[in-house]
Amino acid sequence: MALGLSELHFIFQRVHYLLEDCARDDARLWMLVKSEKVSTHFSVLMRAIAVALDVLPLAGLDVADEVKDLVEFVRKQALKAKFEVEKDDRRAMRRVLGIIDQFEGGIAPESCYLERVLEHLGIRSWSECNKEVKFLESEIGQEYLTAEKREMGFLSSLTAFMIYCRCTLFPSVDNARKGVSQNSDGGWSSELLICLNPDDFRCPISLEIMTDPVTISTGHTYDRSSILKWFRSGNHTCPKTGERLICVDLVPNHALKRLIKQYCHENRIPFAESGTQNRELTRSSAGAGSLASEQAMTLVASFLVGRLMAGRSEEQHKSAYEIRLLTKTSIFNRSCLVEADAIPPLLDLLLSSNPGAQENAMAALLNLSKYSRSKTIIVENGGLDLLVNVLNRGLTTEARQHAAGALFYLASVEEYRKTIGRIPGAIPGLMDLLRDGPDRAKKNALVTILGLLMYPENHWRVLAAGLVLLLVNLLMSSEREDLITDSLAVLATLAEKLDGAMAIISAGTLPIIIEILASSESRAAKEYCVSLLLALCINDGADVVPLLVKNPSLMVSLYSLITTGTSRSSKRASSLIRILHAFNEKSSSGSMASALPQEHFVHVW
Repeated sequence: MALGLSELHFIFQRVHYLLEDCARDDARLWMLVKSEKVSTHFSVLMRAIAVALDVLPLAGLDVADEVKDLVEFVRKQALKAKFEVEKDDRRAMRRVLGIIDQFEGGIAPESCYLERVLEHLGIRSWSECNKEVKFLESEIGQEYLTAEKREMGFLSSLTAFMIYCRCTLFPSVDNARKGVSQNSDGGWSSELLICLNPDDFRCPISLEIMTDPVTISTGHTYDRSSILKWFRSGNHTCPKTGERLICVDLVPNHALKRLIKQYCHENRIPFAESGTQNRELTRSSAGAGSLASEQAMTLVASFLVGRLMAGRSEEQHKSAYEIRLLTKTSIFNRSCLVEADAIPPLLDLLLSSNPGAQENAMAALLNLSKYSRSKTIIVENGGLDLLVNVLNRGLTTEARQHAAGALFYLASVEEYRKTIGRIPGAIPGLMDLLRDGPDRAKKNALVTILGLLMYPENHWRVLAAGLVLLLVNLLMSSEREDLITDSLAVLATLAEKLDGAMAIISAGTLPIIIEILASSESRAAKEYCVSLLLALCINDGADVVPLLVKNPSLMVSLYSLITTGTSRSSKRASSLIRILHAFNEKSSSGSMASALPQEHFVHVW
């Protein structure tokens, strides 16, 4: 009896999951093209229900005759039930496949045919279309993990179909999310997050916060890597309940993952992206995924650039936003848009009086600046002065932040480091962001400054702009580990030169550095602290070493780093210890110079 009821429960659970998939408002296209498979699944499940009810020993159950009659009725209906694809669905499916064939031939489909497909699917807005794109992209990420990757090309083609529709059919971007419990960025309200128990975010197996939560057939959720390890060890039970599993399918819990990610962000808890996302980034960077996707992206790029160059202001704004989305992770999309000559009109849009248009154009240029061929095009079209103008006078903080990020990527070219440093507003603009910007803007400013410092002439420029005091204030006020680490990296670079070392010492930085070395849990931060102290000793040892010797906690931190740090940080800690020991041994003779070995300081990178 128990086995029969358990089998029924499992079958109904599968029916429930299948119905949930069919009812998803972001998987309409996928359900359409898989309608044959879906109908087959329903037929199989109905037959399974009929068989399970047929073998169920009702005679042994103390239930009313009406219940037994109902069970028999359901059994008969399950046997007779037929599931076939409707004619309208078949017609729409053929139309989709025909449009994909057109893409493969480089032919732009007629808008009326695209509209008929979307009308059949009930997709009536940009946001609904974008939901379909996001779902298909997540499916591509899952498919990439499989050995065969059978559906990769087809999924890529369907994604291209929806992206083409999103870019060409909808004149404006509507509000994608209007839910009461979610904010405009698709997250949850802070009030809701406060009420949550963070222990619920931990995997029952590893007890660590989940980065890729998946749900098994019992309804319990685990981190993907942990439950896979459990299964590979020969276990076929639920780790939490001990219940034997008939099926070991894993269902990604995307809602929980978004919730965990936002919770970690708001509470400054590091969130390591799952291997799925990392592999998806690699996949999306490598190529289009199919011939149809490749050709469709070329058509989309041409369409968007045409709107940028000759469209109305609203069309230009929308095109800039689409380019921003398309170039976020895909190197292939970046190459298509660069080939379509998207950079010059995007640069022109930086002069827009519309804050949203300027911000989206700047974000798109930031994404494109990561592509090697884009850098020269941006500079040759007067982009550096325009970026510096946005950095200083951007209409939104986000636009200024994106401008700093774009300058960082351009500064990877040696010649451009020199040019950027000589533009009058470049370094002052970065200082302003570092002083008054939000954390993300500060981060962009720091890494850009670090890139500019690879050109020696920029050292005195940032010192003259008051960078050291800004960094000291940031070290004392910021609670973000990444900002502290980046600030230390910049200080360590400045300390390589005498004028930088003297400015750092004059700012009273030593006690702060020693405190961070003792208290920080970041290996990188500790390494930069040691590199900084070593550089200060080498460049201005007469002032620095006596102060370091007087601090007893420093030696404890240095010896700890020798045993627990990286090989590089261990070597530098050893060098610093030798300098301090030499000073103690020889200070009585009054010869400070002999206490300091002549070492060549190597840049921390």
